[in-house]
Order: sequence, then C-alpha cells, then structure tokens
Amino acid sequence: MRQSQMFIPTLRETPTEAESLSHRLMLKSGMIKQLARGIYAYLPITQLVLNNIQDIVREEMMNIGGAEVHLPVLHPRELWEESGRWQAYGKELMRVSDRHDREFALGPTHEEVITALVRDELKSYKKLPLTLFQIQTKFRDELRPRFGLLRGREFIMKDAYSFHVDEESLDKTYNDMYDAYSRIFTRLDLNFRAVEADGGSIGGSHTHEFMALADIGEDTIVYTDDSSYAANIEKAECAIPVEKSIADMLETEKIATPDIATVKDLAEFLEKDLTLTTKTMVVKTDDGLKMIVIRGDQELNDVKVKAYFNSEILDMATDDEITAELNASPGSLGPVNSPIPVYIDYQVEAMRNYPVGANETGYHILNVNNGRDFEAAGRGDFRFINEGEMVADGSGAAKFMRGIEVGQVFKLGTKYSESMNLNVLDQNGRAKPVLMGCYGIGISRVLSAIVESHHDDKGIYWPKSVTPFDIHLITANTKDETITNTASELYDILSKNNRVLYDDRNERAGVKFADSELIGLPVRIVVGRGAKDGVVEVKGRLDEESQEVQIAELTSYLADNDYA
Repeated sequence: MRQSQMFIPTLRETPTEAESLSHRLMLKSGMIKQLARGIYAYLPITQLVLNNIQDIVREEMMNIGGAEVHLPVLHPRELWEESGRWQAYGKELMRVSDRHDREFALGPTHEEVITALVRDELKSYKKLPLTLFQIQTKFRDELRPRFGLLRGREFIMKDAYSFHVDEESLDKTYNDMYDAYSRIFTRLDLNFRAVEADGGSIGGSHTHEFMALADIGEDTIVYTDDSSYAANIEKAECAIPVEKSIADMLETEKIATPDIATVKDLAEFLEKDLTLTTKTMVVKTDDGLKMIVIRGDQELNDVKVKAYFNSEILDMATDDEITAELNASPGSLGPVNSPIPVYIDYQVEAMRNYPVGANETGYHILNVNNGRDFEAAGRGDFRFINEGEMVADGSGAAKFMRGIEVGQVFKLGTKYSESMNLNVLDQNGRAKPVLMGCYGIGISRVLSAIVESHHDDKGIYWPKSVTPFDIHLITANTKDETITNTASELYDILSKNNRVLYDDRNERAGVKFADSELIGLPVRIVVGRGAKDGVVEVKGRLDEESQEVQIAELTSYLADNDYA
C-alpha cells in the first residue's frame, strides 16, 4: 500500500485529552479519532490490526468447534424482560424506541438474543453440544468513558455461547475455551494471567477473567509467588483466622460519642488501634435490609456480599432508610438489639471486647461480643483482601498487580434457559433446561492492551502476529529519480511475499522517520543515497542502528533476520 493513498493523520504533539498511554499513542499515530465521548472512529491502521486480531480469534474459535453467526444489534425489550435484565442491567443499558414506540436495547451482550434463537430450533439433546460465536459492535452507556478504547460506550467484542445437556459437556467446552483464550493471548504477545472472577451482571456459577498486565489496568489482580493462584481482588478469598481471641469477656458499657461519624473518629476518641474496632454498614438485598459488621480497618467487598446473599441487587442503604429502620444515624449503628439481621465477617468472629454503635445517635457500646450481646444470623468473608496477608488456600502472601480485562469465560448454568424456557428432551424423553456457557473477548480492548505493552519513547512496536504491515519502505528523497525508481522496484518485489507500506509521500526524511517509529512496523527499509550503489538501509523497529544491505541480498537478509 502506498502511504500517499492511506489515511494516517499522525500528530506532532501529544493530545492533552488522552488519559492513558495507549490512548495517547493511538491518537498521535493516526489510529483513532474521537467522534463523541467514549465513541471512536477506527482509521485504516487500526482496522488492519483489528482484522489480524479477529483472524486469530476466529481461527481458535473454529478449532474448538465454534460456528460463527452475526446477531442483531437491536434487541426487543420483551426478550430482556424474559430474562429479568431490562431493569436489573441498570443505566448502562442503552435503550431506544422506534416510530411505533416499541422499545429496544442496543446490545451490550447477547445472552437473551442467542437463547431466543436457539430455543426455536433446539428440541432434542441429540443436537447438543453447540457453540456459536460472533464478532460485533457492542454498546454500554458507561458513566465515565475513559482511557480511549479501554472503556468506551461503543466497542468490538467476540462473544460465544455454548449449549449442553449435562455438566460434563459444559465443563469440556469451558476448558476448551479457557485453553483457546490462553493460545489467543499468547499469539497476541500479551503478558496475561487468568484469574478467578465475579460473574457481574451476566451471572453464572463459575468464571475466569483473562487479564493483560499493565500499570493502567483498572482491575487489581491478587496472586502469590509460590503457586498458580490468581484472582480479581473482588473475588480473592480471605483466609479464616486460625487463632481467635481468648480474652475474658468484659462488661459492656454504653458511652456518649458526640460528633463521631466514622470509625477513624471512634478509634481516635477511644485511643484504640483501628484493628481493635468495628464498623457497621446496612445494605439492601433482594429480600430486605441486612447489617454487616467488619473490622474497623477493612473495606466492605460488595461483590462478596452480593454473592453471599445470592442477591440480584445490592445497594448501600440510604441515610433516610437507615434512620427509618434503626432510628439512628449511620455513624452510630451496631448489632446489639438490631431490628434487622446481623452478619459478621470472620475477623469479627475472632475478636473480643470490641466497640459498636448503640443504634442511638451519639452513643456507642464498649466490650461487645457475639453470642453474648447479640446473635449473628451468619458469618462470612465480606471484605477485600490486603496485600501481604495469607491467601485462603494457604499458598503464600497476597501480592497485587494491575491488569486490563481482555477476556472472560462463564459457566451460566440454567440462568437464561430457565427464565426464557430453553428446554430439550433428554435421553428419557423428559424436558430439561439447557446448560449454557458464555465466553467474551474485548477485541478493541485487546488492541489497547497490546499498545500498552508494546511501546517505547518513540512510539508503538507491533507484534508480528498483528502488525498492519510487515515492512515500511521509505524513500528518503522523492526528487531523486534513482531513489524513486529503486524504491518502486523494491515495492513490487517485496509485495509479492510481504505486506508493505510504501512511504512515497513528498515529505522530509525526518518526518517520514518519525512517523515510521510512531507507527511501529517490524522493519524499516530506507532507499536513499546508497541506491546508486545498490545499497539500502535496514533497521528493525527495536534495533539501535540500521544496517547497509546490498539490494541483491535484501530478501535473504530479511529472511535470515526474521523480518520477512
């Protein structure tokens, strides 16, 4: 491709609106242009890279028996009401109406659509298992779109769905997908980790996220040096304390605590370390308010709490709701004589003689103990793990790193088949709900993750598996006939076996070299003054120096150095 015919609007200055490194580089190298917040046009270089990523994904999906489809973007409201997600999905679901006032969703994911499609065709277990996948644009009304393609309102995703008659079949496809994803991200040259995760709005009983390691990553990964353990911080289990306090229970004492609004205020007032205090929160679940008590220095993990109660919703109770139910301000809540069920974290279960709110504004109770002063309705792991503490499986101390989620695999079970009546007849002629799996890869997020991990101070350097072109051929002087003729001849020769970007623009050599470094193709060939002597300059994108190579030996040189 002649560069004069390409649309690569590179920038000399770094865009001020770019928040992440990949965002800056893609804007500066002429890969994307913002149309609106969180909405981008993909320019030619980007489209070529995306095509290569999609080819790898398609190949691996088809290798494990996936069949490609293309499903509608517009989803009738009725389908989402069948699954119960029309309201539950929240404000991220983009909703539109047609001229007849019929409501639709712009698809953020396709569980409802694929389930409706398959239920009309599948009647017998003999047609299972079945795996269908697509690569398509998705829409989510993100509250804060940011980091360019990492969190946009319109993005490209590969989503796959599998259908099974039994758990054994679902397990096999889940494992096949897990392995296929590992191959995909390896081929894309990403430094990634598969981690235990939460199903979120999609749901499901078992799921792993695939994280590309990057400083800009929005997710925190918990791992250990001594094992393969890895989990998203929202999912990372905390070890149950082995040792419990055996201190004598002291007499309770109700004290005035004016102007105490936070647990830090309480610790300072009592001159106690935060680890010796507790904090109480009230959450709203599907079946009402619950009180959760955790240690004062810890943070409540709403994902764990939601999973514990198997609740579709989980919100913090408002001040008005707390006051109406407990007749006390949020800073004075506690489990003693609570009118709502109390649940304590495992750490609190191991404590003795801790302070709690008195459920009376401006008062606390000292030396409270579970089993004597209140009865917990349940106990569990309700907090975030801390770096340095032992992970639940005992494999070592928790370490943290940042990651970009690039893929996720789910075992959905019968979540959608039951709500949407997707049944088949089994071997005994009895109708049973189909087991399902769901498997996604964020194609446009993968592109950003590659840029985040493949760059230097000059620009991007593409892995060979996804590079938009193999060779960047540059004329140093378009006014020199020998140079231009030599370059044109080389372009014809090299293009027979390689994808070549030929910079034939009437620009200064310095501009061309800067753009070449920014765009980041694997190898650059410069046709300059040496053309009259049958010599060109060859430089790998990450090489320090260029090499003079005889044109007659160029193809063998490129092959010997793995450039072509």
